[in-house]
Amino acid sequence: MRSRKHHTKKIGNIIMMYMHYCKLCHRIFMLNGHKMICPKCSEPLTELQISYLDYVDLDVEQRQIFKESCADEEKLRKLKVTYRMYKYSKWYKELQSQNTDNLPITSLLAANARRSSDYREPKQAQKTVS
Repeated sequence: MRSRKHHTKKIGNIIMMYMHYCKLCHRIFMLNGHKMICPKCSEPLTELQISYLDYVDLDVEQRQIFKESCADEEKLRKLKVTYRMYKYSKWYKELQSQNTDNLPITSLLAANARRSSDYREPKQAQKTVS
């Protein structure tokens, strides 16, 4: 498999691109970094083993077959990868210190994301009315 690094020539930085699947949206996302929450629905994501470069090499039909494989729970288990290094980050340790119910981290993050998006909705509604 190819490297997961995607080089950008404009700014000369290395951006780590990872492929993720959302079970609720039935979508495959290319996201920078190891994301855990779907940017569309705020539900937990599954990080996929396939590299960005391998995914973009797939034609339209192959991508559809891959997406259908992700929708199958048994096949998804074989296609996913677990990133464990986030457990050493400061944000994770702070979040876990507040996790009195001992929830899975993705469930806790999803609940926080939904609360944040619920909080923003009234402000957006006010802007459209005025």
